[in-house]
Amino acid sequence: MTDPAFDLYRPSEEHEMLRETVRALAEAKIAPFAAQVDEEGRFPQEALDALLGADLHAVHVPETYGGAGADALATVLVIEEVARVCGSSSLIPAVNKLGSMPVVLSGSEELKHTYLGALARGDGMFSYCLSEPEAGSDAAGMKTRAVRDGDHWVLNGVKRWITNAGVSEYYTVMAVTDPAQRSKGISAFVVEKGDEGVSFGAPEKKLGIKGSPTREVYLDNVRIPASRMIGAEGTGFATAMRTLDHTRVTIAAQALGIAQGALDYAKQYVTERKQFGKPIGDFQGVQFMLADMAMKLEAARQLTYSAAAKSEREDRDLTFHGAAAKCFASDIAMDVTVDAVQLLGGYGYTRDYPVERMMRDAKITQIYEGTNQVQRIVMARNLP
Repeated sequence: MTDPAFDLYRPSEEHEMLRETVRALAEAKIAPFAAQVDEEGRFPQEALDALLGADLHAVHVPETYGGAGADALATVLVIEEVARVCGSSSLIPAVNKLGSMPVVLSGSEELKHTYLGALARGDGMFSYCLSEPEAGSDAAGMKTRAVRDGDHWVLNGVKRWITNAGVSEYYTVMAVTDPAQRSKGISAFVVEKGDEGVSFGAPEKKLGIKGSPTREVYLDNVRIPASRMIGAEGTGFATAMRTLDHTRVTIAAQALGIAQGALDYAKQYVTERKQFGKPIGDFQGVQFMLADMAMKLEAARQLTYSAAAKSEREDRDLTFHGAAAKCFASDIAMDVTVDAVQLLGGYGYTRDYPVERMMRDAKITQIYEGTNQVQRIVMARNLP
């Protein structure tokens, strides 16, 4: 049967070639450092260098601005394959998309050429500043202010839980420009690491993704040109929510990759580990666990790839599908990694084997870019 409609249910040949390329690079240049990065809690510079060298650090940037112009599914595949060996490293392409997506969606041509061009060239990474100490799930309750002063805006406030803060050169910052309007009084800006008044808190001591720094960003009378506003005044919150519709799919991809890495390792382990005179993989109880892990993971993959297609087309039901993919894939990643630890027994509980790291890394996918409880609220309000 050659009906092209059935190609909807599989990545194209080009996508599969990309997967093979990224997998080979990840296994050769990222995987060897993953345990060390986690153990030392240091930024995975080797991964950044490898991704920059292969032009895989921000594949979503359109060709018009010097990028690879990859579609949403290609971006998912890059993140998935990097996450398969190192969850921390997968946040390089994932957060570059998150931080720059507001510029892609709503930025002026000047902003796009300046900042998307810089990102594509590898001049610096991009981070996303939405959450605050008192504004997590209730992002519209933020307190960071931006006040107009002639041809400039002056920003003051604190942003919390900012991924890759201190390493990234560029930051999309949401700030209140009209307190009376609540969410419609929030605007978006590009802030540079080198702007006077920008500083960072100490890195958070986290359960997982230890190689990706998470820090507070302090804005103390940060004065920036008015041209660095993303979109019109008061549209920042809407842009932030549109961004998350797209980038929740990338968190689903990260979850997929982490889970696949855990399943791959557990699958190999049970063929080698012998008890009662035969490989433990020969026992039906173990086979059932592996079957369930693989089944759940494949269901999550299909949902994620479908959501990526909707992201590429900006379908009207993307909000539901992006939330569903992120929620389902991250829940499955937690299930699969916990089962992988169980299959390795006592060895799975030690840092000598990678599955305990994968389990710790998987947990955050249920929390950031909106907790899975919030995802369920989003889905309920946007039922197709």
